[in-house]
Amino acid sequence: MAKGNIQLTNREISWLYFNERVLQEAADVSVPLIERIRFLAIFSSNLDEFYRVRVPTLTRLANVNAKAKELLGYNPKKILKEIKEIVVNQEYRFDDLYENVIIKELEAERIFIINEKQLNVKRGEFLRNYFREKLLSTLVPVMLDDNKPFPELTDRGIYFFVRLSKKDKRQKVQYSLIEIPLKSLERFIVLPETNNLKFVILLDDIIRYCLDDIYFIFDYPEVEAYSIQLTRDAELTLDTNVSEKFIDTLAKSLQKRKKGKPMRLLYDNNIPLSMLSYLVAKLDLTPDGLIPGSRYHNFKDFINFPNVGRPELEYPKEVPLRVKDLDLGKSIFSQMAKRDYLINLPYQSFDYIIHFMREAAIDPKVTEISITLYRLAANSRVINALINAAKNGKKVNCLVELKARFDEQNNIYWMNKLEEEGVNVSHGLHDYKVHSKICLVTRMEKGKPVYYASLATGNFNEKTSKIYCDHSLFTTHQGIANELRRLFRGLDKKMFLDDYKYLIVSPLETRKKVYGFIANEIKHAQDGKPAYMVLKMNSLADEEMIGKLYEASNAGVKIQLIIRGMCCLIPGVPGMSKNIEVISIIDKYLEHARLWIFGNGGDELMFLSSADFMTRNLDQRVEVGFPILDAEIKKELRDMIDIQLMDNTKAREINAANTNRYRRTEDMVKHRAQKDIYTYLKNKAQK
Repeated sequence: MAKGNIQLTNREISWLYFNERVLQEAADVSVPLIERIRFLAIFSSNLDEFYRVRVPTLTRLANVNAKAKELLGYNPKKILKEIKEIVVNQEYRFDDLYENVIIKELEAERIFIINEKQLNVKRGEFLRNYFREKLLSTLVPVMLDDNKPFPELTDRGIYFFVRLSKKDKRQKVQYSLIEIPLKSLERFIVLPETNNLKFVILLDDIIRYCLDDIYFIFDYPEVEAYSIQLTRDAELTLDTNVSEKFIDTLAKSLQKRKKGKPMRLLYDNNIPLSMLSYLVAKLDLTPDGLIPGSRYHNFKDFINFPNVGRPELEYPKEVPLRVKDLDLGKSIFSQMAKRDYLINLPYQSFDYIIHFMREAAIDPKVTEISITLYRLAANSRVINALINAAKNGKKVNCLVELKARFDEQNNIYWMNKLEEEGVNVSHGLHDYKVHSKICLVTRMEKGKPVYYASLATGNFNEKTSKIYCDHSLFTTHQGIANELRRLFRGLDKKMFLDDYKYLIVSPLETRKKVYGFIANEIKHAQDGKPAYMVLKMNSLADEEMIGKLYEASNAGVKIQLIIRGMCCLIPGVPGMSKNIEVISIIDKYLEHARLWIFGNGGDELMFLSSADFMTRNLDQRVEVGFPILDAEIKKELRDMIDIQLMDNTKAREINAANTNRYRRTEDMVKHRAQKDIYTYLKNKAQK
């Protein structure tokens, strides 16, 4: 199918429909109440990032070339307008859900989120004292003057736009800005309990209540404040030809990110028109950038909303399961020497990966560790193990990807820390992000090097390992290990070595090899043999890859897709994608794993990978896919995929109409994949 003639859902619109599924979880009454608030926070955080990255890109495309529509296959200005319509509708439903549903259900639980107008004398005194002790010294209002430049608003910072006025409306008003200090203080304050009633107030409303303490020196009896939040263009512009100064260039770009072009002004829908008009003129915003909202912004902070009620208002904390026959009380290496092992996060503990790293750090027979790092936890035990390995005389080679979006500053810190401790650190390739999740340990046994490998679909990050569904393989397979050695040598020399037999490596071979697997299934279908694929990933957006899947569908190949986020492929269309079914699972954990299964004439091929089917993952990043060769692990992964394909509780259908309809099957039994997988792995560990 020729490129350009392929029917697709626009990727930005598809992403917004993914975020709609997150909003659905917040509306689902079967989800515990505090978790529903957290899904609202995730929805809000996702949308912030969308306006920091995707909308600026579209805006550039709309402005850069009059022939943008012809070059792109769509009109970016039209897409921007459609985005505005969808987002405004979603924000309206978000506000309605929070204000008219969530708040009332909290009240039924005797939990009250109160504002500054709902304080009695006692609670008012408590908060006035809190304000004067903790808050007042952190607040520096900026008085606005038409004769001076308008202040630079911090990206995603929350501000009160304040109007000071007198009863005589003919007198001139004074405007002011106050930034709410969210980085230094908790957003939620729990008030003293009264008669078994719980009260929570937001920092925002404490400031509203005490505005007179801030502006007491001005002779304005009327002071009103409205919340605003500016989202800026957060894409980095880097001179990739600068090598020695790359880190300095990146650091300067991170500073510029804070002052990127304004893309969206989220404002309190109750703000007077005169105040809004004043802001629009000062911020040079287009109408598409104006998004009405509630009185509270940066709703992502609600991810930390305190549960002051019953434990049942949250998902129960599940104890991480053990991996069958893999004993943390024994040497990981001695057990790996006998067979491969698979760690299924978050159902099983990330401690297995940490134990692997720690053992490598202290084992006298280990001589070298090589690893790629993309995103790390704030207090990383992985980093600690690598530093200890260097202190113990091991050669530690660590590639830290500095271009991991929004983790750049954190990764610069870790890179400097590792270098200080004697680790050999590389900061990646200039033209490609290194997104692979691989580690190779060299151990001398009987005078010869033996290699122990960890390959994963997710990051070496103990924080996200508690909420991301990922797979990590421990193997000593000689073919895989030797190819990892070759890959690390190439990365060290900042070059690509191709022609791998076991690994599937971007940017050189992933596209070509996957095309080959698809072509093989097409041939089986044409020969009248069973032909199928099951593909799971975060996003499917590459046009050529989608064209290949359409081609396979038309040849009679049955294709089942599990796509959490963007899916530009349109399934179920006669003559194009009749044999393709797509579901998306949004539940307690974030589905992050990438797994590919090809029927291969009855001898299934199975791969795990760090790569989605997006152009950047296929052509512009270093990604590593790896085969599952152990029969028992293969069956385990197949069982887990089959459980997901049976989901009729949290799975949504992806279809041409983008209805996000919950998937319902003829099976009368309720199947919820994440719950059922935990039970499956628990039962397996007990055998």
